[in-house]
Amino acid sequence: MCTMCRLVKVYSAYAVAAWLLLEGFSTAGFTQESSIRVNFVGHWLINDDLSDDTDDQVEEAIEAAGGEGGRGFFNRQEDFYRGGPPEHELYDRLSYDDVLTIEYSDPEIRFTYEDNYLRVFHTDGRRRRSTANDFYEGGGTDWSEGSFEEDTLVVESRPRDGGYTIETYSLVEGGDRLRIEMIIQPLSFGEPIELVRYFDRTQ
Repeated sequence: MCTMCRLVKVYSAYAVAAWLLLEGFSTAGFTQESSIRVNFVGHWLINDDLSDDTDDQVEEAIEAAGGEGGRGFFNRQEDFYRGGPPEHELYDRLSYDDVLTIEYSDPEIRFTYEDNYLRVFHTDGRRRRSTANDFYEGGGTDWSEGSFEEDTLVVESRPRDGGYTIETYSLVEGGDRLRIEMIIQPLSFGEPIELVRYFDRTQ
């Protein structure tokens, strides 16, 4: 075989290998992103053993800002810090509710918490419509928006009190467990609440 023919053959083999490698990366990325888009849909129940204790994390944030927690060492009352003004309801739902149902119809996502509390948001980058009253009064509704980033869903929210949340959703244990990493910053808190919660798939 001539030298030129051998070079062409070797080059062709490298080209095919490179194409297969790139195709594999492309397919893997697509499959990974599709996994979070499709497989996070369903009904989920809190796994208390794996999840942070919400009251502990709230108290840690209070103390980090120079405040003093209200529970005391022996007071282990469940959901001690839950409740407060109506504009804090979204914070409570995120950090205390034990059930979550997720529905997805691109670009709309619907989260249903306990007591049929419904949270609807979108992943197409639409912006919040604001009015003059929203500017002066802080707005009358909670606002959330989401985006898929590789194998996670990132949700950013502006609750009615003027604070914010950043939630990162990912699937673990082969898709049977949902991990939610949260940064919750009510306007009245000097430090954010950092919280990780795990939910097990029930359906």
